[in-house]
Amino acid sequence: MVIATESPADQLDRVFKALASAHRREILRMLSECDADAAKTCCAPEEVCACKISERLGLSASTTSHHMSLLRAAGLVSARKDGLWVYYSLRREALESAARALSEL
Repeated sequence: MVIATESPADQLDRVFKALASAHRREILRMLSECDADAAKTCCAPEEVCACKISERLGLSASTTSHHMSLLRAAGLVSARKDGLWVYYSLRREALESAARALSEL
């Protein structure tokens, strides 16, 4: 979720703040490896269920939800709700954009 009045620099700051957490980086790693490790982490192609994230990281559901909220606000992941479950996927273009911005510094 990008805030409409936010400048590109503000959005980039939001991305880097999201990347400052080891748990959030591990979540992004899980999402990026989803295809290769589908039997263990994925509930659907290129998606990971919030329950699998909590299980793998040993976090409570509320802590996982907090981390996912920050990653969504930074635009790094998207979410899809299906009944009681929430499935997350990596927004590769957002991560690639942040990498390009970092390389330009």
